[in-house]
Amino acid sequence: MNMPVPVTPRPAATILLIRDGEVGLEVLMVCRAREVDFASGALVFPGGRVEEADSHLAPPGDALGAFKVAAIREAWEECGILLGRAPAPASLPAGPFSAALQERNVTPDVGAVVPFAHWITPHYSPKRFDTHFFLAQAPDDQEAVHDGYEAVEAVWVRPADVVAEAEAGKRRLVFATRLNLLRLAKQGSAAEALAAARDCTIVTVTPEPISDGAGGVMLRIPEDAGYGGALFPAKDLPAMGGRWLGQTGPRT
Repeated sequence: MNMPVPVTPRPAATILLIRDGEVGLEVLMVCRAREVDFASGALVFPGGRVEEADSHLAPPGDALGAFKVAAIREAWEECGILLGRAPAPASLPAGPFSAALQERNVTPDVGAVVPFAHWITPHYSPKRFDTHFFLAQAPDDQEAVHDGYEAVEAVWVRPADVVAEAEAGKRRLVFATRLNLLRLAKQGSAAEALAAARDCTIVTVTPEPISDGAGGVMLRIPEDAGYGGALFPAKDLPAMGGRWLGQTGPRT
């Protein structure tokens, strides 16, 4: 039996915008519209595909520059928050994001975003993403909104609280989101979270589903990726059954 050729992962970026709330560290999340074709109805961090224009706005010599610009652009497109610093570049590619930069006379502030994690969808999935996660302090003078298209809700939440809501069935989280929330929940403030991210070695994660021997599914990731273990229950889509074990593969 011939195995299908793995789909090439699409470059993508995600941003965890954080702030110090009244009762601790908070992160901005958006609820995906049910009409979109990936993670519909789930609570996620702002993010999306890396576009060609992102590389034109990236600083030279930064291997993750286009990913960082994409993360900043997605935060603006989905939540109305723009991480920028003056002045604007001399030339800009065409598009709404460039127009916003020019109007504010700023360039994407790639120095404000800190690498946090790197996840790649398993090789047997029909839709794959090579996603870099970034952490950034949210500006105090900007209010988060939602675009009403891909995102239908924008909320500031304590990481542990939203995981608890998902456990209670009140929210839906995909696997990578849940683990990154649990990792972020270990930090007590935005400053602590940013310092920990700067001090962390990024280990690429490609979840591997395995049977738990009792009819369930576990997901295996590298133990040194910083999530406190190597095996985690596949809670996000518990009714998928055999599809988790290789027919289509899990969403990450």
